[in-house]
Amino acid sequence: MKKKMNVRNLLIYPCLCLLPLFFHPSLSCDSVHQACRKLADKDPDLKYHFCVASLESDPRSRTATLEELGAISVMVTISNATNLKSYIFELLEDKRFDPYSKGCLRDCLELYSDAIDTLRNALDDFKNKHCIDAKQGFTSAMDASGTCEEGFMEKEGEASPLTKEDERFFQLCAMDLAFATILDKK
Repeated sequence: MKKKMNVRNLLIYPCLCLLPLFFHPSLSCDSVHQACRKLADKDPDLKYHFCVASLESDPRSRTATLEELGAISVMVTISNATNLKSYIFELLEDKRFDPYSKGCLRDCLELYSDAIDTLRNALDDFKNKHCIDAKQGFTSAMDASGTCEEGFMEKEGEASPLTKEDERFFQLCAMDLAFATILDKK
């Protein structure tokens, strides 16, 4: 009986010694997953797997606190909008688009340019813990995607070449808004 007790102690002791490492906030590999689960639980339109993939695209997320993940989320959104602007510039050079479509694309370009400025201001508000102002900024930026899509829908039979990109931007803004909402309640 004594030998069984020693073997069990040999197995349990190392586990107990390592246990605190799993609960240290900056060492938790699950912080992104926990944050995204919390966000998805608060907003049924926010996609959990999209949240995880978006945050994990930034290596700083591995050791980030909840507040830092929120800031990373906004920076990912700004980067996405910047890339989207470049994509719209490419589409404007494409000969297959008629004048109506090009007009819509120019409108979308302006909307996303404005959204980037709004997001930068909202990021400053977020970092300074002015969550109400940050939430207003995220909501305003989020409108760019819907307004962009609506422009194409005004003409019957017109399909937006940006639907997938607009949805991604909307999801990113929803994450930003959810982070600000959660941190506003702390």
